[in-house]
Amino acid sequence: MREYKMRRGEHLEDRVGDMASFIEEYFGSVTGREEYKGSDLYVVKDPDNPVFDRVLAGAVEYSGKKDKLALDIEERPAEEVIAEGHVDAAEDAVSVKNDFLKAATGRDAKARRDSLKLSVEDDAETPDNV
Repeated sequence: MREYKMRRGEHLEDRVGDMASFIEEYFGSVTGREEYKGSDLYVVKDPDNPVFDRVLAGAVEYSGKKDKLALDIEERPAEEVIAEGHVDAAEDAVSVKNDFLKAATGRDAKARRDSLKLSVEDDAETPDNV
């Protein structure tokens, strides 16, 4: 499960009013809910894109901090997808995921990568047994 933070000064609830509808717009019908870190996330068991096997997404709430967007996508093996003739769907899967994250967080792939690098560098500077 990956968690994505918002752009500075923005909040997830301002960008995404109805999370269930937002997820359905990108991935398909929501089929259930699952708990993650005390928050209810939405499950899409049969996503529209044949590359995706299962999608789990939603807002993770933290007291005293801004909410983050959680996203976990289980993908089918590439060989299986290609054997079924869904080569175009594989290319589309990357676009769908990036478009979803950009619309929800306001951050493009480059900004998300840069943020991830900074958090890894910050973790490396923190002593282990403190």
